[in-house]
Amino acid sequence: MGAPERLVEPLLAALGPRAAEELAGDPWRLLTLPGATLQQADHCARRLLGDAASPDDPRRGRAVVGHLLHRAAREGHTAIEEARLAGALRSMGVRSPDDAMTAALDDGDVLAFEVFPDSGAEDFTGDEAPEMPEPDRHYGLARVGLAEQDLGEGLVRLLATSEPIMDSATARETVEALGARLGVEIAPETAAALVTLALRGVCVLTHGPAAMAAVGQVVAGAAAIAADSEVGVAVAAPTARAAAALRAVLPGDAPEVVSLARLLETGAGGGHGRGAERPIEAGLVVVAGAMALDVEQAAALVDACADGTHLVLLADPALAPSALPGQVAADLAASGTAAVAALPDAPDPGPVARLAAAVADGELAQVAAPGREVVVVPADSAGEAAHRAVQLIADSIPRALGIAADEVQIVTATRGGEAGADALNAACKARLNPGPGAWHGFDPGDRVLFAAAGPGHLAGEVGRLRETGEDGAVVELADGTAVPVSAPGTLRHGWAMTIAAANGTGWPAVVAVLPPEVRWSRPQVYTAVTRAERHLSIVHAAGPALAQGVREVPTVTRYTRLVDVLREG
Repeated sequence: MGAPERLVEPLLAALGPRAAEELAGDPWRLLTLPGATLQQADHCARRLLGDAASPDDPRRGRAVVGHLLHRAAREGHTAIEEARLAGALRSMGVRSPDDAMTAALDDGDVLAFEVFPDSGAEDFTGDEAPEMPEPDRHYGLARVGLAEQDLGEGLVRLLATSEPIMDSATARETVEALGARLGVEIAPETAAALVTLALRGVCVLTHGPAAMAAVGQVVAGAAAIAADSEVGVAVAAPTARAAAALRAVLPGDAPEVVSLARLLETGAGGGHGRGAERPIEAGLVVVAGAMALDVEQAAALVDACADGTHLVLLADPALAPSALPGQVAADLAASGTAAVAALPDAPDPGPVARLAAAVADGELAQVAAPGREVVVVPADSAGEAAHRAVQLIADSIPRALGIAADEVQIVTATRGGEAGADALNAACKARLNPGPGAWHGFDPGDRVLFAAAGPGHLAGEVGRLRETGEDGAVVELADGTAVPVSAPGTLRHGWAMTIAAANGTGWPAVVAVLPPEVRWSRPQVYTAVTRAERHLSIVHAAGPALAQGVREVPTVTRYTRLVDVLREG
């Protein structure tokens, strides 16, 4: 095929047994693989086509457009502005970006979206109508772009069709009755947020690292409002573990909290049983951990909300955006179309929450932790950081703090490298569950991470491999649900995971590995810190770059279209 040897197996998996014929017809199809480079694809083309291989070949231009948009999607962007994309194409030797973009559009995997800027029509007087401005044109992967468009249009539908569940006075009375029943004083900010969700169709309720009590009161209050109004309530979190953690802080008569996959009845191939034809049977839908929602998950959620449903997203805006494309909660809050209210932090936050609050303010501070809630473990290199992390999960934390290794999660910046998730998982596998890897590299007892959605789970869910056989395997999730796995390629070992993949879920103890040679940002460090519920061990090998990133890189930039879609709607 002319492809590098290490890419042959992934190519066969991606293109099937006819991969050689596919590449012979279009050698630049090599770029469909995430790990392939343009240099490798050009080399493949020269071997197959000889002198006929040309940088102006339309197949090359089309493939480079797709390659750039796939790379952008992996970085979280949903669309790229035309001029920016054209510049990137020129830098990769594409002399006619317009022709390349047209070829990509003709292929069907790429779509163009137009956004009309404000015309300034209010500045015109007289009888002549102002000329329409030229639209801004953006390109994106069809799957991602359509999901974002559907999401925006679905949110506009909910905003247009919703009516108050109850009036504000009755909502306040319901909240007061809830506080009396629970024997707690509900903060004015929390009470105001509950009134807001009763009145408005789409709400974003923001909170900080020490707001778990307020989040629990919002869920309990939403259930009380729904019960008094007889509209029904559904409550979900990104993963089964996150759902169990939220349920643990709710009163005994609170509603069931389920994973988003269970709420949407996610099935094979990532499809969902719930949707427009079979919507969620609740007039009030509450989703916690909403910063973890990407555009495809959020589009499926909104599609499953019937007209008139009230949708409430609970989100910590200091977190990094979702692991997959989009920044749904942040864009929705910024659009001005949804109601936004802030929940209060607890007055006496613990050491982990105090550290998180300092990071959110741009400071990598030392915090008092008399109960060893926060421990910093210095390391001189990535290799030493990996060694320390495995010691912590396998021995130090269980022995010193009584938190079992099963309840300790390692998070790190990337999959690759000496201190990346792949290397850490290999070391944890050898230490915590050694075995031959008889089922495609896995053994019963392995902790596993789902890399893609499937029956009963979304990407990012962590579970325990319980059974393997000729027909597949069974993974047990944190809520006890057993989910079948037929494709081993959807699984990775899960003792260690990237910080991005961990967004939306917490663990009793977290080992945050901070290796050198990483471009750190404030949201990334904040996300790592806030994955810990009781204990945080920071394995620090990043040197001064860590504090510099927290101080000087306050946001993660993503290019998305959701704000424009909402405002146009």
